[in-house]
Amino acid sequence: MIDSRLLTLRTFASCGTVSTTAELTGYSPSAVSAQLRELQRSLDMQLLVKDGRGLRLTAAGRYLVKRSDTLIAEWESIKAAALRAGDQTPTHFGMGGFSTAASNLLAPLAAHVKRERPGVQVHVLEASPARCLDLLVAERIDLAVVVASQAEVDVDGDPRFEQISLLNDPLDVIVPADHAVAGNGPVTLEELSGEEWITDVPGTPYHDLFTAAFSALGLTPRVSHEAAEWDTSTALVEAGLGIGLVPRLASLEGARNVVRVRIAGQRRPTRKIVAAVRSGSAGSPLITESLAYLRATAQEILASRLDDES
Repeated sequence: MIDSRLLTLRTFASCGTVSTTAELTGYSPSAVSAQLRELQRSLDMQLLVKDGRGLRLTAAGRYLVKRSDTLIAEWESIKAAALRAGDQTPTHFGMGGFSTAASNLLAPLAAHVKRERPGVQVHVLEASPARCLDLLVAERIDLAVVVASQAEVDVDGDPRFEQISLLNDPLDVIVPADHAVAGNGPVTLEELSGEEWITDVPGTPYHDLFTAAFSALGLTPRVSHEAAEWDTSTALVEAGLGIGLVPRLASLEGARNVVRVRIAGQRRPTRKIVAAVRSGSAGSPLITESLAYLRATAQEILASRLDDES
């Protein structure tokens, strides 16, 4: 088994502070500090040094963490193979994802697991992509669903994680029900370039996606309102204050006087949604089953959402 103190060190290396490590692992800050001290003593090497009011890894600490990636991946692979060999499943299964994924993908998955495997205790955590990856390192969750462009680390190039593509989630335009394009077929961004737009605040991934879509066409949209939540954007559209973009995965259930319209064209905005698991763990039966369920659910949503909301 992997020493839990090494997992604590790896979590610290990922997030950078004792307090955040405590939050991610579920330990108290004093317990985290004690584990790090004990690990240093047991290995007889200095892994951390004071850095102002905090701590930072030494060269030895960074080397140990980096080389442990292979160790952790091999251990995850052994555990997955053992579960398959014994036709067993773990008794605890954690999953995390950003808000839209948590409500539209992970909630149905959690219900499916509880129904099909009643002996498994499931917990779902809604969190940002970067936090989900930290929770994977801390082994608080076993599977994360993230927007690839939002993750603050390169999931695809990070040896700690294995990335599995789930779907390319297209963005649709939402307009008031009495808008000229409501109820029509797909519309191009060029046709809507003169509209008053509602989008996220500058510096956020969705604002970047929004501006990139227009920049690729040589257009500059007129942004009249900024909203950080889909519900707020929808309310502004409902009030007739402008139009906005919304992912196909996001539901408009409960919205009144708002219509979703597909966007046409080769440069229509899309976000890539992936699942991430710890390297070596993808062969675990429950993870394999969960990934298949997520793909099927995502494709069903993409195929039916516009029809459901028309």
